Amino acid sequence: MSRKPESDYDVVVAGGGAAGVGAALGAAKAGAKVCLVEKYGFLGGAATSSQVLAYCGFFQQGDKPIQAVGGAGEQVLDVLRGLGVEAKPYHSETTGNWIVLLDPERLKVALDRICAEHNIDVLMHSRVAAASRTGAHIESVTVAGMDGRERIGAEAFVDASGDANLALVSGMDFRIGDEEGRLQAATMPLRIGGLSADLKLDREAIKQAVVEYNKTGPFPIHRTDGGIYTKVPGTTDFWWLIVDLEIDDLNSRSFTGAERKGREIAMALVASLRKTVPGFENAWLANTGPQLGIRESRHPQARYQMTYEDVVEGRQRSDGIARAAWPIELHGEAGKPVYHSVGRDGYCHVPLDAIRASRIDNLWYAGRVIGADSRAYGSIRVMGTAFATGEAAGTAAALSAETGKAPDADAVRAVLQAGGAIL
Repeated sequence: MSRKPESDYDVVVAGGGAAGVGAALGAAKAGAKVCLVEKYGFLGGAATSSQVLAYCGFFQQGDKPIQAVGGAGEQVLDVLRGLGVEAKPYHSETTGNWIVLLDPERLKVALDRICAEHNIDVLMHSRVAAASRTGAHIESVTVAGMDGRERIGAEAFVDASGDANLALVSGMDFRIGDEEGRLQAATMPLRIGGLSADLKLDREAIKQAVVEYNKTGPFPIHRTDGGIYTKVPGTTDFWWLIVDLEIDDLNSRSFTGAERKGREIAMALVASLRKTVPGFENAWLANTGPQLGIRESRHPQARYQMTYEDVVEGRQRSDGIARAAWPIELHGEAGKPVYHSVGRDGYCHVPLDAIRASRIDNLWYAGRVIGADSRAYGSIRVMGTAFATGEAAGTAAALSAETGKAPDADAVRAVLQAGGAIL
């Protein structure tokens, strides 16, 4: 692929979660020289940093699992299977959705291997700290890493940071939270050890443990259904989504308070499980993840904003570059999620313009930062869908780096379909 001599890379991707890995793979498979920048010492995003041990969005809702995401996402699942993770659809009894259960340590290794296989230059312990623009074109980014700051040039860029960090430092306008500025609740997933291999999980007993916790616990739990839980694949550990926390704004002090509050709740909840649930007498809190599971932060302006109607009507489009199949899942109030199913055939299309920045010609969006209103966002934000929008963004970025102009949807779709994407 041809590049301007001053460019270090064809494509730079900010963020190494599902969207960022999908973008890096999409760009690399399209022939680009790729740099992937990740703030932690591992890839995987919420699956590894927040103990969100399930990929949502790979399959449609319904009685049978119908696959909606292939391509780069399926490549990652294949590598996981080679490491002994089943990576098959699992039916959640709580929501009726199909998910893929994960082992975070094997996922870290799988993502390392697949990036190395595609010659992706991964910079961990690094983040995009600044961007240099000439008009509507990003020329380079400044990456802050272990050895200080480094300026990296590229022909095209993908913001897969989840929090729109690249769009922010590039001067893009953005919305925080929903149209009224309210953020969806965050969740602190718990991983609990000390259980026997043959323990049968009793939902009624777990619900009672929450009732007992609420009598003396430091902060109330509002969910009454026992939450979402399962065993971690290949272990006897218990994975539990029950701790939901409201965050008022994007202030670091607000996030600090939520992290501290979540950890206090976690410790008290495990104590309640030990006292209340048979088989949990020796339970202990194994992990809460390096950070809280953040659902929502900034929404930068895109050339198209997906709407609630796009999702609930299952709208399909000729310029669609990914399928969104996860039902709209809204956490406007902590502990009280609301769902709206995808209409028509069980999926809707994400159009090309939803992954294009509105005012910067060589900036593409992937994952949580693509264009969507507050309700459509409840569908497109999940990690399975993020692999698909990421691969599309990386592919579009690679094509634009080669030609110097944004590709049309037909060109992007052709490359994606050749790589196994489901459109």
